[in-house]
Amino acid sequence: MDTNFSDDFLVKGKFSIKKAATEYNGKLTKEEGGQLLIQEKEKLRELQEKLYADGSQSLLVILQAMDAAGKDSLIEHVFGGVNPQGCNVTSFKTPSSKEYAHDFLWRHYLALPQKGMIGIFNRSHYESVLVCKVHPEYNLSETTWSSVKDFDDTFWKNRYESIRNFEKHLAQNGTTVVKIFLNVSKNEQKKRLLDRINEQEKNWKFSAADLPERALFPQYMEAYEAAINETSKDHAPWYVLPADNKWFARVAAIQIIIDTLERMNLKYPQLNERDKAELTEAKKTLESE
Repeated sequence: MDTNFSDDFLVKGKFSIKKAATEYNGKLTKEEGGQLLIQEKEKLRELQEKLYADGSQSLLVILQAMDAAGKDSLIEHVFGGVNPQGCNVTSFKTPSSKEYAHDFLWRHYLALPQKGMIGIFNRSHYESVLVCKVHPEYNLSETTWSSVKDFDDTFWKNRYESIRNFEKHLAQNGTTVVKIFLNVSKNEQKKRLLDRINEQEKNWKFSAADLPERALFPQYMEAYEAAINETSKDHAPWYVLPADNKWFARVAAIQIIIDTLERMNLKYPQLNERDKAELTEAKKTLESE
């Protein structure tokens, strides 16, 4: 049985959201997936340590999804075993007035991982071509624009171009970018939202604002399809994971991240002759105590 799924969901060529699976129907069982995740978490921990020690590159993982698709729990289960010193999660909410006073990428620049680090964006700069495309009036909060008439085809083409240039710049300067869309079905989203209402310990997760957004599900799917087609590049690829089965999305996501880190050709620092000599002397001193 093939248990590596890292290439199965890579966007290649023209992407169609209607053809993208939301449910895993392979032979791997949930129990096998749980054991596989444990094994992969150990690999990820080792690679994260190597990334930190290497110190010349960074990894940016971008997670996008509809409400209740499982972003938060994926972060918990996939990255729960890594050293917190080498990993940082940024959850982007509605921009503040200060953030709106800058260009739409500004706050994302500030959150980028430094060399040796893994950065995770829970939502990202893509909100500016997703929620802001479904609700173009939101763009008026930026000081640049005065009317929704400004948001024509040229406006959106320029936004996609800005994102492509941003990610290309990162790739050329030592930050590897990997983008994951958790593709949840509308039926599964309904079930999870009802769980948030019916299970008291999950009530805090529910927001009445989720329902008006759910009514716009088709428009969001169109926005995702356009964004993925416009911005999936070799240096910043999109992976579209079936997210109706949370356990499988976690396995696929961690394998994508592991394979990405392995392709970065990370190395532990090599000591020069002087440092090796000092190490030898230090060993002698300690052993003589």
